[in-house]
Amino acid sequence: MKYILFSFALIFLSACNNKPVVNNTNTHKDITETKKQVVVNFDENGAYDFIQKQVDFGPRVPGTKEHLACYNYLVEVLKPLADTMYFQNTFATTFDKKTIPVKNIIATFNTPKETRIILCAHWDTRPFADQDTKDKDMPILGANDGGSGVGVLLQIAKNLSIQKPEIGIDIILFDSEDWGDATGGVEDSYCLGSQAWGKAPHIRGYKADFGILLDMVGAPNATFGNEGYSMQNANTALSIVWQAAASAGYDNYFRNFETNRITDDHYYVWKNTGIPTIDIIHHDQNSRNGFGEYWHTHNDNMNAIDKKTLKAVGQTLVNVIYNY
Repeated sequence: MKYILFSFALIFLSACNNKPVVNNTNTHKDITETKKQVVVNFDENGAYDFIQKQVDFGPRVPGTKEHLACYNYLVEVLKPLADTMYFQNTFATTFDKKTIPVKNIIATFNTPKETRIILCAHWDTRPFADQDTKDKDMPILGANDGGSGVGVLLQIAKNLSIQKPEIGIDIILFDSEDWGDATGGVEDSYCLGSQAWGKAPHIRGYKADFGILLDMVGAPNATFGNEGYSMQNANTALSIVWQAAASAGYDNYFRNFETNRITDDHYYVWKNTGIPTIDIIHHDQNSRNGFGEYWHTHNDNMNAIDKKTLKAVGQTLVNVIYNY
């Protein structure tokens, strides 16, 4: 994850360069329909397992064998579920002058539908534990910061492959988000994958009604506030999601306090495409950094993941998807 902001922390990128598996046998167990609402069950256990699988690869730092192995796994999971897959492969130069691969993964559902929503998260992990008290130069596992958002989206992809919503959904897994300058001294050094996608989306002239970014959505007792850029650029989408959370009984997670603007993938999606995008991101009002005790430390392991939080986030999103 990124940098809380009023000054931007962040590099410049180098230039960029199927059918769903449907199983209707158990659909009646997961989906009930009322006059006003379709209710689809989100499986938090499945999301947790997807996070565990990512963590089992180790730190997913761009350019490492663990990163490539996880990439192949994510493609393997999504390919039989999605209608169409797109792969964006390019390179970027980091703030510390390293050239790294950027491998964005895009899975589309209900591809012909014009009304679309983006669901996104980053799948890479930070190459150094700058917020820890030891081993600061070692990469982190990123169970929460990276793994949690991806785990929720993979589980939602399973829902989408079983029960099509009335709208189109594009799941985008952004790469190379977390290799940024923590001091804030280098502009645009975070979110390299979303910068690349925003400047050259998978479809020319791509449009969506709005986007939802998941970042650090698995911590025990997590609280998600009204992030500054989300309020500024995507207030309608923010209201839709927060109302869905309240209706489902998850307003203890989705709170109505305001946070500073955070330079995250949602900012570059909006900046480069104009698509209003919100950031569902854990904000700890009592911590010194605002992101909680696990952030950018070696404690960001499976102990930083709580199934109740995954349920709150995942169920809120499927309620939005199937009733938009």
